Amino acid sequence: MTDTKLTNTKKLHVITWGCQMNVYDSGRMTDVLAPLGYATTATPEDADMVILNTCHIRDKAAEKVFSELGRLRAIKQARADAGHPTILAVAGCVAQAEGAEIVARAPYVDIVLGPQTYHRLPEMVARAARAGGTVIETDFPAEDKFDHLPDSTTPPGVTAFLTIQEGCDKFCSFCVVPYTRGAEMSRPATAILAEAGRLIAAGAREITLLGQNVNAWHGDAPPAFTSGTKTSWTFGRLIHALAELPGLLRLRYTTSHPRDMGDDLIDAHRDIPQLMPFLHLPVQSGADRVLAAMNRRHTTDDYLRLVDRLRHARPDLALSSDFIVGHPGETEAEFEATLTLMRRVGFAQSFAFMYSSRPGTPAAGAPGHVAEDVKARRLQTLLTLLRDQQADFNTSSVGLTMPVLFTHPGRRPGQLSGRTPFLQPVHVIAPKSLIGTVAPVTIMEGRPNSLAGALTLTPNLELSCA
Repeated sequence: MTDTKLTNTKKLHVITWGCQMNVYDSGRMTDVLAPLGYATTATPEDADMVILNTCHIRDKAAEKVFSELGRLRAIKQARADAGHPTILAVAGCVAQAEGAEIVARAPYVDIVLGPQTYHRLPEMVARAARAGGTVIETDFPAEDKFDHLPDSTTPPGVTAFLTIQEGCDKFCSFCVVPYTRGAEMSRPATAILAEAGRLIAAGAREITLLGQNVNAWHGDAPPAFTSGTKTSWTFGRLIHALAELPGLLRLRYTTSHPRDMGDDLIDAHRDIPQLMPFLHLPVQSGADRVLAAMNRRHTTDDYLRLVDRLRHARPDLALSSDFIVGHPGETEAEFEATLTLMRRVGFAQSFAFMYSSRPGTPAAGAPGHVAEDVKARRLQTLLTLLRDQQADFNTSSVGLTMPVLFTHPGRRPGQLSGRTPFLQPVHVIAPKSLIGTVAPVTIMEGRPNSLAGALTLTPNLELSCA
């Protein structure tokens, strides 16, 4: 009998920018192309196909893409001269938002595809190879892409990402996500539980659930959890079901929206030991007028009361957040209000950015754009406070014994790296056999961005402290 299974005779190189969801998407594009014979390679110079998976959130995102495309063009030409054609694809949110511009400025790009169409990638590859020219797929298809994706064959490692929700209906004035990712869509609970089970079977011990508004997830309960009556699940109920999967030690989720923190999700932080006591909860500003201009749909008081409720449910909960400085019209007093909120909450870590105009968003045409030098000064002031808060949080860990999930070897001989329940990196001298397990570690040193610790002998700490 002849074995008709394709062998991996082609090389694929994927360059990923942006959020964890882009990391997840890059892995799924790799899975989609595997049946065509593509195996990953570390460099674009020996790749038969290069995918640039892009993000549109950061400043000058499109220009960074075109700069990288210029470098890849030279590689593509050199390979062509040597008789090795290369397919060059641009995927992700910049592709969705700037597809026509990419074709106009970089006609050597073979495929342009948005984040909702990568399940069609094999067809696009065939079309590009057959017809030449640029294949563009940036529509929002009627079918759910997850229904057409193969099961992942990429080993997840100890930690894994799992997309459960995509898109956004919030339309914050500064954000392009509703235009590049589309309307909110929740994956079926049955599919989520199945993929989580496969990840655990492949060795994942911690799963981070992903979504643009991950806590807006909702869906029908799987048949196995019903008595024949159709019932709907909230995000909190989904977390309960995931926590029951054997072998799963830890759960996290990102990114959440304050408007979607329901009572059941707050209760889950209280009741589920697998749900880690670290929450990324973006506030963006500490001034109500700015929040209204951003269309955030919450006030400063709303946010602070939510934080109080969360910490009442889980007293050791650590928080991170996102901040934008210099949104159009922001005054010095409103910026100071943001600093006041930061001091009131106390964040373990956070991300901060200068406002950057995105074409087509409401804020781009708003009056009162803040001067670049003012935005830069405010950002440095805010980052200084954030660094101080993160350093203080890490220093407060010294002397504590915490359960650490070991994920990979460290940089030094005999060293392992892992994460505390609060997502802090920890470096410990420990045997490689502990990778993929949780062990108690006494924290000896708190550094600005990580911790150093020593193994302890306290048993069953994951259940009592995580």
